This record gives sequence, structure tokens and C-alpha cells, in this order.
Amino acid sequence: MHLAYKGTGFHGWQFQENAPTIQQSVNIGLQTLLDKEIKITGCGRTDTGVHASNFYAHFDIDREICDEERINLCFKLNRFLPPEIVVFSINPVKGNAHARFDALSRTYKYYINRRKDPFMDDYSFYLYGDLDIELMNKAAFEMIAYDDFTSFSKLHTQTNTNNCKIFHAKWEEVDHKLIFTIKADRFLRNMVRAIVGTLLEVGQRKITIEEFKNIIERKNRNEAGYSVPAKALFLEEVEYPESIFIK
Repeated sequence: MHLAYKGTGFHGWQFQENAPTIQQSVNIGLQTLLDKEIKITGCGRTDTGVHASNFYAHFDIDREICDEERINLCFKLNRFLPPEIVVFSINPVKGNAHARFDALSRTYKYYINRRKDPFMDDYSFYLYGDLDIELMNKAAFEMIAYDDFTSFSKLHTQTNTNNCKIFHAKWEEVDHKLIFTIKADRFLRNMVRAIVGTLLEVGQRKITIEEFKNIIERKNRNEAGYSVPAKALFLEEVEYPESIFIK
């Protein structure tokens, strides 16, 4: 299932007791329309308030769904779901395909506005003041050499490892916007927002690149910078091997 959502008003993707989530909304819709018990699995767990312009999930069903039925299911599901969630398509995959574990990479973008813009306020972080973008990019590049990102992970999570492989991390200036793009095989809870907050301290010359590297090496969340607002963070791309799809 290929979908997208506006995270405002939701407590992230993952099921939570007594809190609205994207997974819960989509799961209820599928169960209602298919009249079966369905458990949908997402490609990751976005935090509260984080958006996804491209997100993938899978579900298992004990019968084949033809092309026409999948198109109709997608149409009906979009009518059922709240306006913050859209399903683009539902596609058949091989029986052992897994939306989370088969993902080769995930790409997030964080959007910062350098001037006040009421039309972008819901989807960007307004930050006033000078930043050294070149220094921020040099620090971002240093992360590619590391594997353990405990310093940027939310404390007391249930992950088995805090190791991630970052493939790309870069800041770009577009008009009055500053966009941070980061691509990795996996991400920890709150990781991107903590990285952005710490890189901004580099850009404000509060810490040096060497101090940024030391923060990573100390593996202590208390050493890193603040966590920037969730509203400006988007999951923008998830990459899968072609071999999982049924053509």
C-alpha cells in the first residue's frame, strides 16, 4: 500500500492506547471494507506530528484481490479515511514481502524557513538569524563515517541496536528556505530532529565540527542539541528491491 499523510493531530504512525494514530485509522478502514481482521504493518514509525509524503505498508489477506477490486478498494478507503490521509495505490507483492524489513533506505527532509511565512507555518520551522551552511554541511558529512547514533536517539526505546548507516546528509538553500535531506538504511526515534537541532548549533557556531563528532562518539543523548519541531519533518522516500513486487 502506497500512502501519504499529514501528521498534525496524530500521535505518529504506530498504534497507541487512547491516542489517534495513522496505523489505527488505516487498519479500521481496511477491516471495515474487507470485513476481515486485518493487521497492517508500516515501513517505519514516524513520531507524533511528523508527516509522510511517501509511506508504504503491507497487509496479508487469504485470497487474491484482482486489479479492479484493488482500484475500488483504494477509492472506498480514501472516502472512509480522514482528509489527512490518502492512499495512492494498493499493489500485490510476494508472500514474504515486508514493508519495514525489506526497505533498502528511507529519506527524510526537514524544512526551515528563514523568513516568516504564514502559508508554510504548518510545515516548516521558522528560524531567524545567521547560519554557516558550509560548516553545517561539513558536520553532516562526518556522520557518514559513523554507525552508532545513540546520541541522537530518544531515551528508553525498545530497539535492539542504535546502529544506522547514513548514505547521504546535506543542507541546501532554496529561496528563503533551508532544506536538510538525510538518507539511511534505518532511523531511530527522534533521530532526525535531534541531528537537525545539533547541526543548527554548528551553524550558529555554538559548537565546532570536532565537538559535533565528540557528541556522536560519547553516545549520550544529553550531549546532543535540542530536538527541533516535528511539524517540519517529512518522510519523503522509501526504497525497495524490485524483487518483492508481482508484475
